[in-house]
Amino acid sequence: MTFHKLPLLFTILLLASCNGDKPKATDTNPPATPVKTITSVTAPGFNADSAYAFIAKQVSFGPRIPGTVAQTNCANWLTAKLKSYTPHVIVQDVKVEIYNGKLVPCKNIIASFNPENSKRILLCAHWDTRPWSDQDSLKKKSAFDGADDGGSGVGVLLEIARLLSTQQAGVGIDIALFDVEDYGPPEWEAHSGEEQPIQYCLGTQHWAENPHVENYRAYFGILLDMVGAKNATFPQEGISLQYAPSVVKNVWATAHTLGYGNYFLYEKVGAITDDHAFINSLNGTPCIDIINMDKTSPNGFARHWHTQRDNMSVIDTNTLKAVGQTLLQVIFNEAPGA
Repeated sequence: MTFHKLPLLFTILLLASCNGDKPKATDTNPPATPVKTITSVTAPGFNADSAYAFIAKQVSFGPRIPGTVAQTNCANWLTAKLKSYTPHVIVQDVKVEIYNGKLVPCKNIIASFNPENSKRILLCAHWDTRPWSDQDSLKKKSAFDGADDGGSGVGVLLEIARLLSTQQAGVGIDIALFDVEDYGPPEWEAHSGEEQPIQYCLGTQHWAENPHVENYRAYFGILLDMVGAKNATFPQEGISLQYAPSVVKNVWATAHTLGYGNYFLYEKVGAITDDHAFINSLNGTPCIDIINMDKTSPNGFARHWHTQRDNMSVIDTNTLKAVGQTLLQVIFNEAPGA
């Protein structure tokens, strides 16, 4: 994932300027989502080993860079895997224009559970890999595995999909795997200014303006980004707090109730332009970001971020368990009567 740390108000103004002649949601204060932190509803047990295996399978295809054989092969595997859990799978197969004007293939993959239920929760992550490890000290122009940045969020969601195929949550669930999130300009070509935010999250922007179901808007959404590393910490992010503060409160309280407070910190960080920014501003679904931040690193992100170190060696099943079990409890708590 590529992030831009900007003051919150400035970020929102930038987002409002993107694709200015296209209709978009303008309500920055959606109706509050009721907070349910009581865990009397029994959620399935999240299998972290299964999620780990799903991450390893993605990595086995090689870097999932748009326009490569690895992208095609991994997309086919993701689609088939989700279809083994639900018949309701849609692939948005389009081309999007990246920062240098080149068109690249984009494959958004959306799986729906309990599609007849009008109350829907969106769970999402990006599955592509950045073409360069431009934060690496030595191999800046080389591709990397992307086990955490891309792979971990998808691995967690695939395990949740597997569990939903055996036990319904009582609400509608949409799992969206977004493509071409991380194909912004490399560090040596990056531009500053108003163009910067729209150079990333291209698959999400396409979906937000062309959702898989006409007029789709979920009750709330949760984005996962870099959620698999050992000793990861997830502070409360600025855009999440701006658009969906009650969802943040819900998720963090649930995590603490389950004993995962060492991962989900009651600390705040500034606005980060990630996929959830466009889900909020263009689609209108109040969406939060669960993202690993490291306040001791020079850039504020995990030290393996966009480096050759982002491989299976950083993935930890304890972190996967904390994130996956928290999400399952949150969505099962939304069942009628919970």
